[in-house]
Amino acid sequence: MDLPPGENGSEALVEARTLSRRYGEGEAAVDALSDVTVGFPSSRFAAIMGPSGSGKSTLMHILAGLDRPTSGSVRLDGAELTTMNDRDLTEMRRDRIGFIFQTFNLLPVLNAEENILLPLSIAGRKPDREWFDRLIDTVGIRDRLSHRPAELSGGQQQRVAVARALVSRPAVVFADEPSGNLDSKASGDVLDLLRHAVDDFGQTVVMVTHDAHAASYADRLLVLADGRIVHDGESVTADQALDLMKAVG
Repeated sequence: MDLPPGENGSEALVEARTLSRRYGEGEAAVDALSDVTVGFPSSRFAAIMGPSGSGKSTLMHILAGLDRPTSGSVRLDGAELTTMNDRDLTEMRRDRIGFIFQTFNLLPVLNAEENILLPLSIAGRKPDREWFDRLIDTVGIRDRLSHRPAELSGGQQQRVAVARALVSRPAVVFADEPSGNLDSKASGDVLDLLRHAVDDFGQTVVMVTHDAHAASYADRLLVLADGRIVHDGESVTADQALDLMKAVG
């Protein structure tokens, strides 16, 4: 059996087949994911929505190698994650995956430039200065590179986090509620940056969000309910995303 294609039949960069995740045992067991098969092609922006407890964060964490499934297969950029040992999985996350979190996850003792370059520093790799310069101009923080996170606004911190996620040119960026802690202007700026990364840099982005407006930036929307995909379709407006959520909520 072939692994699932991405949307429109294109080859998937990230793919899961018959994915299940159970927490606990016996009567207390909870199935966070049940038999999920899905693929994400390269250079596309996908949003994942669903009610609280629907399994959307669990799905992203398993696709990103942050959690292991109870059963099923996960392939990222041609590599099977479920059979990797912890060391190989750590290297995969470091070299091939970018992360953006709701809480920014910047190191307070490092300035903005050091935070951006951290994934490369950990990997012992020298930055491509031309790419770095292009990134910081794209995210608009050149005049804040020497500032530490405490000296930056929430929106500026998330811009730093976006640049950090892109600096190693990862195969895919996973964004977990990237606009959740931001006001509407900063939220729009960060979502514009993710859209820009896909359209102009060819980046692949998979975003979990509860925000219908954020989901409207994506090329594709998946909706989960009770651990299963109940909708998988092309981009929608914010109102359409809200209607989908009401239907499953």
